[in-house]
Amino acid sequence: MVAHHMSLISIQADAAPYRVPDPPRELVTELAAIRANALEGLAELRRMLGLLRAGAPGDAPADTTPQPSLAGLDALLSQVRAAGLPVTARVEGARRPLPPGVELSAYRMVQEALSNTLRHAPGADASVELAYGHATLALRVTNGRATRPAPPSPGAGHGVTGMRERAAMLGGDFAAGPTPDGGYEVAAALPTAPATPSASASPADTASLTDKDIPA
Repeated sequence: MVAHHMSLISIQADAAPYRVPDPPRELVTELAAIRANALEGLAELRRMLGLLRAGAPGDAPADTTPQPSLAGLDALLSQVRAAGLPVTARVEGARRPLPPGVELSAYRMVQEALSNTLRHAPGADASVELAYGHATLALRVTNGRATRPAPPSPGAGHGVTGMRERAAMLGGDFAAGPTPDGGYEVAAALPTAPATPSASASPADTASLTDKDIPA
């Protein structure tokens, strides 16, 4: 989470001077967005440290604010749009609450995929697709080809590895890699209920996504 928010901060700070020739009002808006992201990142850091220190004599109770879920997806999309990434979202099936582990993992996968697009594919657009099946949540995040060079990276990250581990922990499938048009795709299928010996995937679980937009 800290890495995600710091990425947003650096990208916004770098892009702000180039948005308009003479941007007093826009600059104020950008700085406000940067500040909001910084505060959110710091809040996450404080909460994490509080959990690590929970139980130590004299420490205040840890912040047990619920972890994010797909209910916060629209807010996440608004954040990355404000950072300069055009992103669309589509969903198939009725949106419904899922097990907490699935909700958190799906949210983090989308978040990490969009953050990677911001870092590694400047100028590209992105799409988020969700499909609620009978016993599976399918997600796909794709981005197009970068239209300008990406800034130097300090080294290989662990985002894709982390997403793969989240899917494996839930007994799901995960794939990531380049697309034929020069973009990148992240896809996962996460079980939404414990598997049983007689359970089998239905066609609805792997149905293709439709154009029904997630409310923005």
